[in-house]
Amino acid sequence: MLAFGISIIHIFRYILFILFKGARMKISSDSFRGGDAIDARHAMKAIRGGQNISPHLVISGVPAGAKTLAVACIDRHPMAQGWVHWMAVNLPADTAFISEGASGKSMPRGSLELGNTFGAQGYGGPQPPRGSGRHAYEFTVYAVSEILRVADRRMGESELLELMRGKILANDSITGYFENK
Repeated sequence: MLAFGISIIHIFRYILFILFKGARMKISSDSFRGGDAIDARHAMKAIRGGQNISPHLVISGVPAGAKTLAVACIDRHPMAQGWVHWMAVNLPADTAFISEGASGKSMPRGSLELGNTFGAQGYGGPQPPRGSGRHAYEFTVYAVSEILRVADRRMGESELLELMRGKILANDSITGYFENK
């Protein structure tokens, strides 16, 4: 009986592992693969081929208890010093994707796009200085436990993180690269 009880426990643990292994929050994109180059159409219009189209993002594994999502795109190149390309908050927690080109047009209901470092609201694509090398654009999705009260849409990444402090249930990132040769 003891051997049977132990094997049932092992089976139960294995089933739980299988069920919840894939439940980790995840962000991906149909516009680019993580670790690959971002297509020029997503870059600012000043870049050859640039159309400033926000990329398609897929969100899965949002934990129970999340009330909203937040999304940020930050240039992680040392020269960029945390340049904000896109931040949006209060996306519904059941958001499964953000359509390509949604910024400024068709964001999920209730979402609020914040200012970027270019001085505009919404998405501002890659526009690294010519010859500055390959820049890493990190797209992060955050599961947030409550609706965020935004007093000023002009904020940097550190202010967004401060606003979400103690409220982030999970997050995941995907990084794409762009170089202005």
